[in-house]
Amino acid sequence: MRIKSKWFKADREHSPAELAGAVAFNISRIAENALKNTRKAKFDIEIGPQYFSFLREFLVFLILVADRLAYRQFSEDDRVTFTSALANHVGATYAENQSRLMEREFGVCKQKFIDALNERAGEYAEFDYTENGPEYAFLRYLAYCMNQIMGEKDSGWIIDQIISIEAPEAIDMLEGNFKDLLHAKPAKARPARKRLTTPKEA
Repeated sequence: MRIKSKWFKADREHSPAELAGAVAFNISRIAENALKNTRKAKFDIEIGPQYFSFLREFLVFLILVADRLAYRQFSEDDRVTFTSALANHVGATYAENQSRLMEREFGVCKQKFIDALNERAGEYAEFDYTENGPEYAFLRYLAYCMNQIMGEKDSGWIIDQIISIEAPEAIDMLEGNFKDLLHAKPAKARPARKRLTTPKEA
């Protein structure tokens, strides 16, 4: 799975909004990977409304994890800037995919995503997230939300899959990536290729 962990701009401090853009790309990839792994584990997630409901819940969860990480690093104003930009980036990508595949209006898809995020933000606010990671209830709530999406065959079974496997792996990836981007030095630019000269040019 390809995620962004280095900067290619000049060696300088990157703003919370710039960081949000990079983290948004990675959150989308991490959530898609969790969905792919869950389907590989023989859980039935049909392409269509169920697919996008699962993806939305996982994206919202990861945005709120990133917000807790930002809380430890930024001032309150910078945290708001970061999380707002992150939500808009992730929501736009989600809405673009949903509107294209489900033939729905982009603006409606994005607004529903933001509404879901705002609702979940109040619910997850009840749970702690320390330097050692989230408390168990933080993961359990994601599993509860996912259980509402699954069909009768997978109801209940999905809870252990989320709590034991998908959520911890996703958090580890996101925390490591957030730290890498926050402290990364710019990647070295590739040296320009020398143009070969023809005999007439030599």
